[in-house]
Amino acid sequence: MAWTLNRLFARSEPGLRSGRVRLVVPATRHYEAWSLLRETSRQHLEPFEPSWSADELSWAAFRRRLKRYRRDWKQGTAAPFLIERAEDGVLLGGVTLTNIRHGVTQSASLGYWIGLPYIRRGYAREAVGGALAYAFDRLELNRVEAACMPSNRASIAVLEGAGFCQEGLARRYLKINGVFEDHLLFGRLRQEARRDAENGAGDRDEQRLELDGAADASGGRQIGTGPPSIVAEGHAA
Repeated sequence: MAWTLNRLFARSEPGLRSGRVRLVVPATRHYEAWSLLRETSRQHLEPFEPSWSADELSWAAFRRRLKRYRRDWKQGTAAPFLIERAEDGVLLGGVTLTNIRHGVTQSASLGYWIGLPYIRRGYAREAVGGALAYAFDRLELNRVEAACMPSNRASIAVLEGAGFCQEGLARRYLKINGVFEDHLLFGRLRQEARRDAENGAGDRDEQRLELDGAADASGGRQIGTGPPSIVAEGHAA
């Protein structure tokens, strides 16, 4: 409990381990690998993400991104992570908890992406499991929400595999690649995760986080305000 979100941001190594992946706080050292992976994966990612800016992959844009991440960590409104392969540190993608709210809501929204060279290998599912464990065990949230386009079968499989329940359809919910798209809405509850763990639910059980010497970041307690930010880059798995 003595650790704060700011100290976790400062100490992004070695990160939060979940199965074969490690969730790490974005830092300047990630820029080269991040920009290369995003550029390599552009055609794969763009159909599921908000429109990219003209300087999306520039160093200046990445610095602005890091500044926003630090602000969100400090305010306790978001928990952005990059996904690394635990065995060798290769960057695989990203996963983010946004619109973190405490008080009577105790919820957050989940977004994630996996780079094209690493899709269909189960990395997104393990990273989502780690993010859920972080949300429920560290932030003590009650609910995590996610949304994805009905055509994104891979992302639906990731969410269902992580124990999310489909709860409805939101019409023209998010502006993706310049067009407002319908989205399926999913939710996962803390009590469901505990029940599945007690029942030995196997693949549907979230990965327990190994803190590998990283911070115990249960401190962000401010209530998020403003519109929800469901997509962390996008749901591309």
